[in-house]
Amino acid sequence: MAHGALHRLRQDLFVDAFAFRPMPPLEDAKVSRWLPFLPKRLRHWARWLPHFVVGFFSVCVFLGNLADSSGTGALRGILVTGFSALVAAGPLLTLFRPVGAYWLSVGAFIVSAVTYAALSSPFASVVGAVAFPTHLAVMVLVVLRTRPRMAVEMWLVTFATAAVLTALLGKDTGDLPPVAVFCGVVLVSAAAVRAWREERREVLANRSATAEERSRRTLLEERALIARELHDVVAHHMSVIAIQAEAAPYRVKDTPPELATSFATIRENAVAALAELRRILGVVRSADPDAFADSDPEAPQPTLASLDALLDSVRSAGLTVEVVTTGAPRPLPQGVELSAYRIVQEALSNALRHSPGADARVEISYVLGGLGVRIVNGAPSRLAKPSPGAGHGVLGMRERVQMLGGEITADNTADGGFEVAAFLPVMNTTAKNTSRGMRP
Repeated sequence: MAHGALHRLRQDLFVDAFAFRPMPPLEDAKVSRWLPFLPKRLRHWARWLPHFVVGFFSVCVFLGNLADSSGTGALRGILVTGFSALVAAGPLLTLFRPVGAYWLSVGAFIVSAVTYAALSSPFASVVGAVAFPTHLAVMVLVVLRTRPRMAVEMWLVTFATAAVLTALLGKDTGDLPPVAVFCGVVLVSAAAVRAWREERREVLANRSATAEERSRRTLLEERALIARELHDVVAHHMSVIAIQAEAAPYRVKDTPPELATSFATIRENAVAALAELRRILGVVRSADPDAFADSDPEAPQPTLASLDALLDSVRSAGLTVEVVTTGAPRPLPQGVELSAYRIVQEALSNALRHSPGADARVEISYVLGGLGVRIVNGAPSRLAKPSPGAGHGVLGMRERVQMLGGEITADNTADGGFEVAAFLPVMNTTAKNTSRGMRP
């Protein structure tokens, strides 16, 4: 234990003692939290407030020594000026080389002790009165800038040095024990503040990492949900392809062998694609096979035709919903209708959770080139209960819209409500097929 303590003492106080370790300015968030009344232009300079305070303290130490040494004569005045600069340099050096500042302050303390014992006043009184309080301030600044255990190490070195000097100079210990106790209390308090700051920084870092991990996990779960739903959509189309390819040769009399082989190849590829889809779904699905199912995992995926049932459900839960449909309703790709349904479902669920007592409005717009969906709710009329959800519903909506190459906005409204607006593009497959000479 003694060997380990000496090794740590050597690493902390002797190895790279004068290494350059500048103190960074305050973060903008801290300045805004601590000094919210400052204008924006002054907040940039307020980031350097700790540096200004330490520099002002050093200047006060230097000028205070000069004021106390007035009338001591030219030679002693020069000595006091040089010693005052040495003492005042300690606090200032903690901003750049904290451990080196401690050793500089220890040197000033030794000089002051020897001078105080060897010389008479007034120079000796000036030296002895200012060096040790400044040294204590330097130790506090070093502890706040480095690590808590430095408090014990600097306290031991300082008062071991003081005890040796007292014995060598043949002086009485006098007030040394109570001063040592007082300094120990001050340094332990500074170490406690430093330890609290480090613990708080670790807690904030862990909290940020946890929030990021939760967001990533929610994103993956949402993508797995989308993959499961699209599996049903794609599997339906692939099944139709396989059935049509198998039945096509029987619809043509005297089918050429080459054509029959091509249809057989199409059917085999469709069946193989279905098998690959099932395997991919097993990879992206969670450990619970029904983790993302609504109520009946075997039920067909909902479309806009199922919107009335969804609206009846939320109305029975107490949400007043108005539905407006513009444009000529037309059949859309199943993936588009499924995504539109899920966006409306999530937006209305958020309105129920976060805006109790508010009215909602759902707008479905069939426009050229796609489908527009807008859900807006008003401000809550009563306090919302805490929701156990992860709060990533908007993230899932964005994933669905980005998957289709669309656009989405989700933000608070001026009256305290919330609005979700999305556009889901729809490719004009009829025009493409016609241009290729195929039936739509």
